[in-house]
Amino acid sequence: MKQYTVAILGATGAVGQEMIHILEERNFPVGKLIPLASERSAGKTLKFKGEDVTIGLACDEAFEGVDIVLGAAENDIAKKFAPAIVKAGAVFVDNSSAFRLQDDVPLIVPEVNPEDVKWHKGIISNPNCSTIITMTAVNALNNISPIRTMTTSTYQAVSGAGAGGPIELMAEVEALSKGESYEPKVFSHQIAYNLIPQIGSEQFEGYTSEEMKMQNEGRKIMHLPELKVSCTCVRVPVVRSHSISVSLHFDVPVTVEQVRQVIAKAPGCKLVDDLANKQYPMPLETSGQDIVYVGRIRPDLTDDCGICLWCCGDQVRKGAATNAIQIAELLIQ
Repeated sequence: MKQYTVAILGATGAVGQEMIHILEERNFPVGKLIPLASERSAGKTLKFKGEDVTIGLACDEAFEGVDIVLGAAENDIAKKFAPAIVKAGAVFVDNSSAFRLQDDVPLIVPEVNPEDVKWHKGIISNPNCSTIITMTAVNALNNISPIRTMTTSTYQAVSGAGAGGPIELMAEVEALSKGESYEPKVFSHQIAYNLIPQIGSEQFEGYTSEEMKMQNEGRKIMHLPELKVSCTCVRVPVVRSHSISVSLHFDVPVTVEQVRQVIAKAPGCKLVDDLANKQYPMPLETSGQDIVYVGRIRPDLTDDCGICLWCCGDQVRKGAATNAIQIAELLIQ
């Protein structure tokens, strides 16, 4: 099997570390791994396949001879190095939001639109974590009838805010248990024993940037340019795995049994839908793996052509690192 030179841009962050782990777990044909980071981390080592690999400095010259670059850095870093990556002849699979809505950049969830990888011009975008989980859960239902509108609420784990999110949650819980105060640093308010109904800044008509991603990215991924989505994003005191409540609206009436049958066969999904026996998707059950669990399937009582469901998925793995590596697997097939 051909071996590939793979660089990780932002290798020391939570997603970058997960990418390295998943490359090894999925036995991706890495001939040489080049972890890249800032001056603060350059020169240190990390483990890959049991061996120490030295972290390199992220610079234009670092991409020479690289086949695939997996991006796990912020927008400004992605934009800074994208020209050098493309010039070097590598394919940039980028997890930031920098290029997601550019017309000439594919935005891919491999279970939904793998064919779009064929028209890349050196850059492929990884969607937002909640968008990936939701699209994986609902896309197959387009085979029954095109989805026209969606009303969603996301319940996003603190690890979605980076490595500092879980640290802050745990520190607040400990401080509060001792009757002490704790000044939030990662989140705008106390997250322990609380919900924060804002992720991102205001972007459109009172909707935040995080909320608009579900519509704007969903349209591109599912090839539904007229799709309308109302989304509310909530940060919750859960360590890992995002949950999404979804109401879907179709052109024709859809039965619960139809939806269950389709979800049970949909790639990347697992049907967990037995209310009587208290079986439904939950963050604890979906963390540390790559399948999106779907359940609580029921009629939308406000619309004869509507269905409600609930889905959960690990936002660090399927919502970020694993999805990017699945895209890289499409590239080498």
